[in-house]
Amino acid sequence: MFAVLTGVSAETITLKDGHEIKGEVLKSNNEFIVLDLGFDVIRVPQKDVLEIVEADEGVEPNEVSGPVLTEDKPAGEQLYRTAILEKTTIEKDAERFGEAVVMVSSPGGQGSGFLINEQGYLITNYHVIAQETLIQVTVFQKSEAGFEPRKYKKVRIIALNPFVDLALLKIESEGDNEPPPFKYVYMGDMNEVEVGQSVFAIGNPLGLTRTVSQGIVSTKNRNFEGRLYIQTTTDINPGNSGGPLFNLKGEVIGVTSMGYIYLGGLNFAIPCDVVTRFIDNWDAFAYSEDNPNAGFRYLQPGPRKNHDKPLDITLPSLED
Repeated sequence: MFAVLTGVSAETITLKDGHEIKGEVLKSNNEFIVLDLGFDVIRVPQKDVLEIVEADEGVEPNEVSGPVLTEDKPAGEQLYRTAILEKTTIEKDAERFGEAVVMVSSPGGQGSGFLINEQGYLITNYHVIAQETLIQVTVFQKSEAGFEPRKYKKVRIIALNPFVDLALLKIESEGDNEPPPFKYVYMGDMNEVEVGQSVFAIGNPLGLTRTVSQGIVSTKNRNFEGRLYIQTTTDINPGNSGGPLFNLKGEVIGVTSMGYIYLGGLNFAIPCDVVTRFIDNWDAFAYSEDNPNAGFRYLQPGPRKNHDKPLDITLPSLED
């Protein structure tokens, strides 16, 4: 993780191993670059440099370890974030964004989800929390001992859209215990998704937390029951539902939704453009306990189990 002195024009040196260094370039030749970090001066061999990007004056990039060049500055009520990211490896992306992938639990079962901003807003599948209001979110936070689960039991349903199988939730503060700023993911662009590109998912299949699975994009517009999905060879099992499907930049290009357990390689994710439209228009799907159209589907009563002819009961006359 690196910092930049604000108000100073600085370059970003992206190294071939995926790390970046920011500072003022004092000298550059065919062999090395001399870089002023503000508190020290270092020499970086040219053979280790992947790219040099000149930063705009006064810009503070997002503090995420790895090659994040520019983060957007969302206006108004936009809840998700986007950024210009450099392609790297699955190992480094999983390290960078692993804390943003959560477990979503309810009395009816459990699935996955991912945080879209530091305030605790997160996305999951509608079917993960369908007909449930008692929801718990487990965040896996880094510590010196590894990733430690932290459970949040006060989770508010913000919006539900059963027709595209998406839900927007928010982790709320419990009493005076305000949750810390959360790590979050960046949303991708479907126009940049290509058939055959490498992708990976992070989720909690069968309760096995923080599981990473790898695959490729089989097709970006598979029609299934009137909806378009990204078809992928990335393994998606029960418990993965609602988790992110990443590209190698670490951008979320889809929400893992379903797969065939006994047919390998047939798995599906909701495209990221469907997700961002849902988030942008969340107020149209806002959840309210008192609203019968809040997104819940109510089950019809079960059929009669006793098929005997009803008893012939003669009611007394009012004149008797």
